[in-house]
Amino acid sequence: MACLAGALGWAGASWAEKQPNILFVLTDDQGYGDLACHGHPFLQTPNIDKLYAQSTRFTDYHVSPTCAPTRSALMSGRNPFEVGVTHTILERERMALGVTTVAEVLKNAGYATGIFGKWHLGEEAAYQPGNRGFDEVFIHGAGGIGQNFQGGQGDVPRNDYFDPTIRHNGVFEKTSGYCTDVFTRQALGWIKQQKDKPFFAYVAFNAPHGPYKVAESYSAMYLEQAKDKNIAAFLGMITNIDENMGLIMQKLDEWGLAENTLLIFSTDNGSAKGSTIYNAGMKGKKGSVNQGGARVPLFFRLPGLTTSGRDLDQLARHIDLFPTFAELAGADISGLGLDGRSLVPLLKDPEAAWPDRKLCFHTGRWPKAGARGNFGKGDANPDSYKNKNYAVRSEKWRLVGPDALYDIEKDPGEERNVFAQHPEVVSGLNQAYEAFWSRARPLMVNEDAPLDVEKPFLVNYLKQKETTGIPNWVAPEL
Repeated sequence: MACLAGALGWAGASWAEKQPNILFVLTDDQGYGDLACHGHPFLQTPNIDKLYAQSTRFTDYHVSPTCAPTRSALMSGRNPFEVGVTHTILERERMALGVTTVAEVLKNAGYATGIFGKWHLGEEAAYQPGNRGFDEVFIHGAGGIGQNFQGGQGDVPRNDYFDPTIRHNGVFEKTSGYCTDVFTRQALGWIKQQKDKPFFAYVAFNAPHGPYKVAESYSAMYLEQAKDKNIAAFLGMITNIDENMGLIMQKLDEWGLAENTLLIFSTDNGSAKGSTIYNAGMKGKKGSVNQGGARVPLFFRLPGLTTSGRDLDQLARHIDLFPTFAELAGADISGLGLDGRSLVPLLKDPEAAWPDRKLCFHTGRWPKAGARGNFGKGDANPDSYKNKNYAVRSEKWRLVGPDALYDIEKDPGEERNVFAQHPEVVSGLNQAYEAFWSRARPLMVNEDAPLDVEKPFLVNYLKQKETTGIPNWVAPEL
């Protein structure tokens, strides 16, 4: 294949002279400690370790405690509750209509935009990624392959991690292979075709989210040391992800794209299954507002901008990626009212000014009227949960709920509660949280959304199956 960099005019040009490609890889339920390069005692991730060595790493980067809130923040540059996302199900995963997405901004700046894998921000047509800035859409339904919940969220019936049925630009296709391999191949096939524009490729793997299914050869690698078949499969899924990261890096090199592509690796919340093995000294896992629920990896590699092996310890958040991408693309976002700030100044200069700020976390996930089972039990008023399962972070402090304060600089494991010793710090953090809740509460637009609605993803699948049938996916040539 001809060198794509040459075709795009990037040969000999730095990222500053030409809009860089952006390839953002996000995994699902993998925590900070679920990588060999972060100290895991036996997990094998040699390709991600290689990227780690080549990257600038944000060592105090935080997302939300669960996945749909994180994804909404990445797409919107705003706090999840402020775009209506307070849960992962029950219509509360829908990112409010009218919110401008990073894909829309990049598309308007001249980028080709593609999503491959997990969307999880609404399944009605207006909420789907093809109507929110993405040119190329290759996704499964629901929050996970095969999942089905009350409300509009539901995947293809009996869908599986092996040979999943995927919706490709509105048409369902029966793929062949393991889900992570399929998403990687489709993303790379699309990237290979981009010869006239810079691209934004959002590769959002559903792995290693449960159900913990992977080829036995992967889980067998870890069964003896993990002593649990689900943990072994979880770790095996990560090793499979690592192999796909290796393929991505290989193809970027082979196609002459590595020099002008910002390659990012990150995850969407704390570990779902691996924290009992290794959690990098942190308290909490997925769903927790402690450090382990939201502090995740963030690796940036863009030659000429990033520095191999550099660690940045400034506090960063998922809301910061939108303005970062926009700055690199030269896009104007001045009127969008984003909550985040661009990370580009730190990437250029680790000593750049980075004023302290107070960042708010909340698990959400309170009951909903009309929901079945435990989801419907209890008070469904969000205000009843305002002072439960929340946290506020500054560079030095983490307030956890109404009565715990930790000096993160001295106590990253959150072992010594110093709430009583620092009333002025507590007061300042609580003031920030009160302002956040007051701002966010009127914007929780999905709280009263009815659950007795059709499942658009499923309805469209059944309609296609009855009329034109489900074609087989054609795997791109790489």
